[in-house]
Amino acid sequence: MAIALVTGSAGLIGSQAAEHFAGLGFHVVGVDNDMRKVFFGDDSSTAWMATALEEKLGESYTHASLDIRDRDAVEQLFKEYGTDIEVVIHTAAQPSHDWAARDPFTDFDVNAVGTLNMIENTRQHCPEAVFIFTSTNKVYGDTPNRLPLVEQETRWEIDPSHEYHDGIKEDMSIDMTKHSLFGASKVAADVVVQEYGRYFDMKTACFRGGTLTGPNHSAAELHGFLAYVMQCTMTGTPYRVFGYLGKQVRDAIHSSDLINCFEEVWRAPRSAEVYNIGGGRFSNCSVREAIAMCEDITGKQLDHTYVEDNRIGDHIWWIGSNARFEEHYPNWSLKYDVRAILEEMFDANKQRWA
Repeated sequence: MAIALVTGSAGLIGSQAAEHFAGLGFHVVGVDNDMRKVFFGDDSSTAWMATALEEKLGESYTHASLDIRDRDAVEQLFKEYGTDIEVVIHTAAQPSHDWAARDPFTDFDVNAVGTLNMIENTRQHCPEAVFIFTSTNKVYGDTPNRLPLVEQETRWEIDPSHEYHDGIKEDMSIDMTKHSLFGASKVAADVVVQEYGRYFDMKTACFRGGTLTGPNHSAAELHGFLAYVMQCTMTGTPYRVFGYLGKQVRDAIHSSDLINCFEEVWRAPRSAEVYNIGGGRFSNCSVREAIAMCEDITGKQLDHTYVEDNRIGDHIWWIGSNARFEEHYPNWSLKYDVRAILEEMFDANKQRWA
């Protein structure tokens, strides 16, 4: 029995991965203890998705409500399934800058130590498995803010003559920069996964994502930019724009497009790979532009206010380059742009966000 082990299985990327790999014939073992509720409150609980997965996938899905910080529990899980595990998709994380600053021990234990627990047990019990890690573009800290940026009417943009105009590449330094404590814990995890690939010749890939989004997102103010803007617009919840005049730019990748990347890596794995991944030039917007699109799609005005202070370590402009991944996996391409993502969110959540 081929096993796909997915951490954060009730979250946005984990739930999509669980459905996708079950569709490929895997038995999915989902690991999720609803820490998102602890991080962001009851409204951000992922329990609804864990239940939905069990109902939808039936005998193809087994849920394990364990904490990735619990070394003994993680080890027992890997011992139970052993070499039947063919792919590990590690998406569980504490994802917020602000939250990490309030509780750095928990942030580091979840993001860095939890990742070490997962990959060391992969090495011990299923060393031939492909290990896929959702890292973050925050490993580059605020270095992107030192790029030559030009203020436009609704967004910041990069000087068109710059080498990163088509997207920031993996050669950007991760040193001499302010990461935020969240960024630092993800750097630790990212480097650990790379090192296991190089040192132990394991099949590993780190995906340094920008805005990962989709209709399954349990959005919160501190995490889940596009989904939270749409949720606030639909529900009449006040929304706060933090700094940069709301002109900060993010590229956005639909969870489905990202999971297709994971399948490509599983089918043709490499060792110690690192990929910037996101919407690139195909799918990106500023906060202002996202608000305008949400208002247009819903036919409602968003009640939003502006807060002068930006979040520490926040990017003014991030559009990543997918060129390295596309070179390695030329059959992959993006399907969703920002408008299509937001329209799907609106249609999928009319009842949940009513």
